Amino acid sequence: MNFLDAEQSKILVVDDHPASRMTAVALLSVEGYEILEADSGPSALACVKETQPDLILLDVMMPGMDGFEVCRHLKQDEQTRLIPIIFVTALNDRRSRIRGIEAGGDDFLTKPFDHLELAARVKSLVRQKRLNEDLDHAEQVLFSIAGTVESRDPNTGDHCERLVSRGQAFGEFLHLSRNEIRNLMWGGYLHDIGKVGIPDAVLLKTGKLTAQEWEIMKQHVVIGEKICLPLRTMRGVRPLIRHHHERWDGTGYPDGLVGDEIPSIAQVFQVVDIYDALTSERPYKQAFTSDKALEIIAEETAKGWRNPKLVEKFTAFIRITEMEEPARAVNRISLLESEEPAEIAGSWRIANG
Repeated sequence: MNFLDAEQSKILVVDDHPASRMTAVALLSVEGYEILEADSGPSALACVKETQPDLILLDVMMPGMDGFEVCRHLKQDEQTRLIPIIFVTALNDRRSRIRGIEAGGDDFLTKPFDHLELAARVKSLVRQKRLNEDLDHAEQVLFSIAGTVESRDPNTGDHCERLVSRGQAFGEFLHLSRNEIRNLMWGGYLHDIGKVGIPDAVLLKTGKLTAQEWEIMKQHVVIGEKICLPLRTMRGVRPLIRHHHERWDGTGYPDGLVGDEIPSIAQVFQVVDIYDALTSERPYKQAFTSDKALEIIAEETAKGWRNPKLVEKFTAFIRITEMEEPARAVNRISLLESEEPAEIAGSWRIANG
C-alpha cells in the first residue's frame, strides 16, 4: 500500500475483547494508519466526538450498548454521519447483516480477518469519505457565495433565512419527503445565487429596469443553475433555481413552461418566496399584512400565474401557522382533499432532475 493513501487517516477500532482489538490494530498499523481504540459503545462515541476518525471498525457483540446502537447514534448525528463504519463480528448470519444495513453500516467483515480483504475495504471507504468531504466543502462554498449575493442587496434583510424556515414548514405541511424538504431548504439559500453574475448597475438599480437590463436580470436563474451543475448533490435543487420565476400560464421565464411542466419544487418554493416578498418591507413598499399578501397571491392566481390548488394549500397553511384560523383552514383542506384526492391529498412529488 502507498503510505500516501493512509496519510493523516485515523481508524477507530472498537471491540470489548483486547485480543481482537490487538489483531485489528496490528494489521492496520502495518498499512500506515493512525489507530485509536475503544473497548465499549459509550467510550467509542466519546472518542468519535473528540477525534473525528476517518473510519470505524466496530464490533457488533458488545455488552450494554452493542455495535448496532453505536452505529445508529453516529449516523443520526450531522457531525458524524459521513464516517464510514465497518461492522466486525464472528456471526455470519443474514439477520445480523440486515440489522447492520438498517443501522446505517457501510460494510461487514467476519472474524477472523483476512488481511488483504481488511486492507482493501478500509482503503476504499477512507477514500470514499474524502470524496464525500470534498463534496461537502464544495457545498459550503456555494452557500458562502449565496450569502455574498444576499449581502450585496441590503434591502432583502433575512430573506433567505425566512425562506428556509417557512419552506421547511410548508414542505412538512405538504408531507414532502426528507430529501424534498432538504432541497426546498437549500433552495432558500441558493435560489438567487446566479445574481453573482449580474452587474451591480443592473442588480442594485433603484429605478425601473430598461428592457435590455431586464433581459440581463432574467439570466440569473440560468447562471445559478450552471453554478450548481457540477455538484451531484444539487441535482434536486437545480430545477428550483432555474424555474422559480416560471408562471402557470407560460408567461414566466426562462423557458415559458406551462402548468405541471414547471417542476413541483419550483412551484412550492415560488409561492413561499412571493409571500415573503409581499410581507417584508422594501424601499419601494411597506410590508403587507398576511391577509393582503394572500389576497394579492389570489389575484395573481386568477390571472393564471400560479397553480390554483397549490395556492389553496398554501393559504390554508398560512392561516393555520400565522393567522390562528385552524378550524376554518382544516375544513378547507378536507374539502380540497375530497375534491381532488389524487392531486393534492397525497404528497407533492418533487422532480429531482
